[in-house]
Amino acid sequence: MKISLLQLDIAFGNPAVNYAAAERKIREAAAEGTECVILPELWTTGYDLTRLAEIADAEGSTTKAVMSGLARELGIHIVAGSVASRHVSGITNSMYVFNRTGELAGEYSKLHLFRLMDEHLYLKPGAAKGLFTLDGASCAGLICYDIRFPEWVRAHTALGAEVLFISAEWPLPRLAHWRALLISRAIENQCYVAACNRAGKDPANIFAGHSMIIDPWGEVVCEASGSEEILTGEIDLQKVREVRVQIPIFSDRRPELYL
Repeated sequence: MKISLLQLDIAFGNPAVNYAAAERKIREAAAEGTECVILPELWTTGYDLTRLAEIADAEGSTTKAVMSGLARELGIHIVAGSVASRHVSGITNSMYVFNRTGELAGEYSKLHLFRLMDEHLYLKPGAAKGLFTLDGASCAGLICYDIRFPEWVRAHTALGAEVLFISAEWPLPRLAHWRALLISRAIENQCYVAACNRAGKDPANIFAGHSMIIDPWGEVVCEASGSEEILTGEIDLQKVREVRVQIPIFSDRRPELYL
């Protein structure tokens, strides 16, 4: 599968501008022959958290309509990053995934809220796993801070996930952590990692960029710069299966002793 990571510079608190920019980049990637695209975290609003009650997407309806239509028109999978989705019970940081026919293949709301950026003050945490299937491949969606919780990642790969799609707004001061954590998650789970970060800055943060695709051995397939760009690489799921046979960590686990 050919995957494109859309490393966007997000317009702070301006969904209309961000929807238009995302559509342009999705069409550009599709024209270059990609089969799947992934967007960053909170790509419709950025971290304009204090105005989410005003600018969040009601039930994710606009995002679902736009991304479903593009996936169907272009014949590609779209892992639509994450957006602030407003519900009666609160606002979630939610990822929506669409297959080639525009069907909703999966959705996931961020489980671990990042207190250092005040997410816990404005967002409601999710309560379910992010598993979904694309072209027969078992996949999982995770969002930013989630990668610091290896037991949460393993909860997905122990159920068969072969590709981890990660959307983020990861700040520049912790770039070294971003790279180390992503490579570690790929090695310890013997899976591909396709991690899309944002570029640029907002009033409070400078973001790291450096979106990456990593293979099951922990080798970096491709890595972006710190600027806005489309990063494209190919994954081969046969490699996941070969690595898992060669070093059978999933059959050698002793989970009954881990708690």
